[in-house]
Amino acid sequence: MSQTETPSPTLRTEPADPSLEIIILLIFGLFMALFGVLLFWIYRGDLSYAPDSTHGLFLVLLSFQAITLGKTPFGDFRHSWLLVALGTVGAITGMVGCFIPGLLHEPLRLLVGGLLTAGGLTLLLGLLVARDKARLWLRGPAPLWHLTLAAGLVYALTLVAGLITLFPDVLPTALTAPLLIACGASFFYLSGALRQVRRLYPPTTLPAAAIGPRVSPSGGGEPSGGPALAGGPKPAGPGISSFPRPLGGEASLSLGTALILLLAILLGLLGLLLFPVGLGLLPFSPDGQLGLILVLMAIQILALGDTPAGRFRRSGWLILAGMGFAGLGIFSSIVPGVLTGSLQILLGLMNLGGNLLLLAGSLWPRGHRGPGADPGTLPLPSPLRKLAVTQTLLYLVGIAFGLSMLLPGLVPLPAIAGILILNGGLLFQLALILRQLEGVTRPAF
Repeated sequence: MSQTETPSPTLRTEPADPSLEIIILLIFGLFMALFGVLLFWIYRGDLSYAPDSTHGLFLVLLSFQAITLGKTPFGDFRHSWLLVALGTVGAITGMVGCFIPGLLHEPLRLLVGGLLTAGGLTLLLGLLVARDKARLWLRGPAPLWHLTLAAGLVYALTLVAGLITLFPDVLPTALTAPLLIACGASFFYLSGALRQVRRLYPPTTLPAAAIGPRVSPSGGGEPSGGPALAGGPKPAGPGISSFPRPLGGEASLSLGTALILLLAILLGLLGLLLFPVGLGLLPFSPDGQLGLILVLMAIQILALGDTPAGRFRRSGWLILAGMGFAGLGIFSSIVPGVLTGSLQILLGLMNLGGNLLLLAGSLWPRGHRGPGADPGTLPLPSPLRKLAVTQTLLYLVGIAFGLSMLLPGLVPLPAIAGILILNGGLLFQLALILRQLEGVTRPAF
């Protein structure tokens, strides 16, 4: 994964558009629709199918939503550190499914199918029974009516998708594929309805009720841990705390930090698994690995504007690019062997080129201070110094990783595993530093 997609240690206060909830809905919709389309060729035998990486990627997305937003297939829960811990366990399970085919085949299928079935049924009943949901919304303006219809469609079709996952031979392909395409379309419909409702109602006045199998209109569009990282640092306040200890406490984890932690886990776990893979003790799925990396990169682009070449304003073109990367990652996870070489070259070039650019950008000002530079400028605070050093090391490791992807035959597998483990450790260190800076810059209410 490109290390250049790590957020800067600054804060922005304006809400993101589209919000993380809408982004996740779009990715789920793309996943379901693309899966349904590909099933026509898969069942004809024209394309191969990787169920483990398909289910693993879906479980990682569910876990990511729980970690960042406190939202699960069963609705909203208190965004506690316990939920973050459970989401992390789910993400690791999904990653193992993406990397090692056959190891968790049945558990992954049953887990994903059970979550979709039970979650869809629970939320559909809640939508129909609760007084503050369907019956209230249908008496409101048109956007709320569309929200009710979209939510009902998503819940019902999610329930059907779960049953298909649990009992794959119940329906013929002629029905399964269109149902998955319809499920994807319902997610797109829900994302549009949610966006319209958020334009109509301020976040504080939006009716509090679950509106998606993993999304609810509560909150203002940002993760409950605070706004996404991006603006200028504020003066340091008293006390810099690290991750809170009590698991039941409120998890103030920002989107940027959560993404970095997931990448740290992904790369560290991948590096550790490569040792038994190199000894022939475990199989390995390069397509599942590449697909998962691309989807996480797409989330960074869509939610934060972070690209391999740095951070950019989230324009329409950048949103389209992020959805394109997500589509490539989903395709690679579902259909192995088609894009393997191309995606490996693409990720290698992005890691190499992006980290070279950022490394040059980070070093250039240090050696070219203008004549007006103030010689008495105070040194950077300790967290910022650590941040600069950690980011520089990440750039160097990212360059090495990019070269290893472009020249796979020249770099021995143990060396690649070591690079990945070092990369994961540095990303975890970066997350800790950003967590400290968030504690400094977070305003007191």
